[in-house]
Amino acid sequence: MTALQSNHASLPQTLPTAQTPPTPYMGLAPFLRMSIAGIDLSPVAQTLLAQVEQNPDDANLWMNLSIATMCLDQRDLGLTLQAQALALQRIYHLAATTQPARLRLLVLMVAGDLSANTPLECLLENGDIDLDFYYVTPGNPLALALPAHDVLIVAMSESDENRSLLRSLAQLLAGWPQPVINAPQHIAAVGRDVASSLLQQVPGLCMPPTLRASRAVLQAIVTGATHLSVAFNGCDFPVIVRPLGSQAGRDLAKIENAEALAHYLDRIHETEFFISRFIDYSGSDGLFRKIRVALIDGQPFVCHMAVSSHWMIHYVNAGMYEEANKREEEVAFMTTFADFAQRHQDALAAIAQRTRLDYLLIDCAQTPDGQLLVFEIDHAMVVHAMDLEDQFPYKQIHMLKVKNAFRDYLFRLTSAQPQSPV
Repeated sequence: MTALQSNHASLPQTLPTAQTPPTPYMGLAPFLRMSIAGIDLSPVAQTLLAQVEQNPDDANLWMNLSIATMCLDQRDLGLTLQAQALALQRIYHLAATTQPARLRLLVLMVAGDLSANTPLECLLENGDIDLDFYYVTPGNPLALALPAHDVLIVAMSESDENRSLLRSLAQLLAGWPQPVINAPQHIAAVGRDVASSLLQQVPGLCMPPTLRASRAVLQAIVTGATHLSVAFNGCDFPVIVRPLGSQAGRDLAKIENAEALAHYLDRIHETEFFISRFIDYSGSDGLFRKIRVALIDGQPFVCHMAVSSHWMIHYVNAGMYEEANKREEEVAFMTTFADFAQRHQDALAAIAQRTRLDYLLIDCAQTPDGQLLVFEIDHAMVVHAMDLEDQFPYKQIHMLKVKNAFRDYLFRLTSAQPQSPV
């Protein structure tokens, strides 16, 4: 942990200390909130490290330290710390801020980094719903007794590594006595290649096929042994290339020609990739706009819109915090989102119907000819209302709509069920 600073100033008062057992599990939300506010998490992690050294059997401390470390972009170390936590305990309880809680939600998780599971504690922060995070056991997913719950949600992401677990869970959860959100047999729909195939032939929706590409095939394109359009029917430069399992734009690149592909393969040493045709979605002003939409029980809600001069947009580096005019455009879009949802209602409805997922996030844009351009669908994206209110006063209003829609959905599910939590 030498990369963590030793300065302990400015620690939040809510952080546990070695003298206040039992340590509460914190979840991602407080660490993400601190990060967005510009608070250096290094001294926070250093304090947690000191506490865990004094309390090595405290699983909550290990897990809190793991999350803080991963928020510092120390992924491998964070995973090591997480493994230590899971060796001690596989169920983590996050009590609702408002007690008594109105509902108990059981969240099935998988070991992994911050993109491995749906971060529901961020969406439901400071609410009236108790959360229990149950980390499934490889080979025997529900090996431990499950906490009593009113609703269960499968939070684990789609990946090659998780497919066996998801198949096992599909069998175990068939006929489950309590409502199940995002049934495991439907989660495969968010895989990049599966989603792009599933969403073809939808009027008004554009999602270029995403194809798996081996390093050997890409090298053959570089050497001229084959052509891009031959190896991948209908695909031509420029293309988007990323390694399998890449999230948050890691090693994502737009490749203009075979020479650029050669440079990319020299730099990235993975063996399997996704490749798809690049669609220029810039507006008449040359700027790109990416929108995050939540589909909750099939109903669309806006989460944010980022405006950038670069095609690869992440909200945190699009200039939304620095440029007031971009925030003004975002608030105008969010205020009139109903028009956008109406314009693309058939495409959005098709996504909900074809994926059969109850809670889903869509990263999308609008093409110059008015189609809904879908970049990615996933249930594990982060949704939150943590941006500073003085800078983003409008965010609270719209994110409250998302939070309340999810809560209302939970309550609708439980009102239709016998009240006998398992």
